[in-house]
Amino acid sequence: MSNDSTIHSYTLDTVVDEVRRYSGFTNKAPISGVKAFFDPTDPIHGPGDDGAIVHVDDHNVVVCGEALSPSFVDGDPHGAGIAAVLANVNDVAAMGGVPLGIVNTVVGPPEVTAEVMRGMVDASKMYDVPIVGGHLTEQPGPTSLSAFAVGHAEQVLSMANVREGQTVLFACFLDGHMRPDFPFFTSIDNQAHRFARDVRVLAQVAARGAAVSAKDVSMAGALGSLAMLLEFSGLGAEIRLADMPVPDATDFLQWLIAFPSYAFWLTAEPDQAENCIGIFTDNDLTCVSVGTVTGGSSLQLQHSADSAELIDFASESVTGLWAN
Repeated sequence: MSNDSTIHSYTLDTVVDEVRRYSGFTNKAPISGVKAFFDPTDPIHGPGDDGAIVHVDDHNVVVCGEALSPSFVDGDPHGAGIAAVLANVNDVAAMGGVPLGIVNTVVGPPEVTAEVMRGMVDASKMYDVPIVGGHLTEQPGPTSLSAFAVGHAEQVLSMANVREGQTVLFACFLDGHMRPDFPFFTSIDNQAHRFARDVRVLAQVAARGAAVSAKDVSMAGALGSLAMLLEFSGLGAEIRLADMPVPDATDFLQWLIAFPSYAFWLTAEPDQAENCIGIFTDNDLTCVSVGTVTGGSSLQLQHSADSAELIDFASESVTGLWAN
């Protein structure tokens, strides 16, 4: 639910400062280094979007991958195994796809890698996505974990489709809690039995033409992930913070920098926004219109009569992939 009193606890300048200083936001800048090896002019086919589309005959095959933070893997190997699957299926979903399989690479001591694999198997069951292969090396020392997914999209959701005038929507599952050790909002206790259905809702949205772009909220946090969705187009947006859904008993700023188990930004043509909202609400998920894509280059946060700029794409970027 939206919690206006919680928002009032912070000034807009505080929100901007905290989001911009958050490591999940600032750590996206090194992504620009891939420009030395790839030409990032087409995010649909990679690099740049949540996943990339590979055309196989008449099919849109979604491929993506994620590396887990070593500190997370060391602190909670079972949770990291779950997160490795979660992050990948969310990336597939954000492209409008249905996840079909997971592969992984795991390196580390056997007592740790076993917990990682147990977490991945548990998540595989939650999401109804098979683990179809990978690589395992058991050796002393730190543990590393990466996972990769393949899926299929009938219609593709992509940042390349963002246009001026589109409605900005935020979809999420709010019944969970913040972890005390990592900036993750976990809804696993309440959503595990329905993850398989919920993660496939975005494919329904895409197939029905109810939205044209999406991005899952991940380590950059909610506002950082929105900035990444807008970055390719260079278009700005006006976001009404008071309309942002916020879980009960959750600090507003913590929510804005959290990596939730299930949260997505979408843009839709104005005449399709209610259709998009309805698909989520019909599946007992929250989806709210929170803003509009603008013709300018500034991502503006609004509350009451006040406004503050989070980022201006005319002079700065998040990943640097498309900076001049």
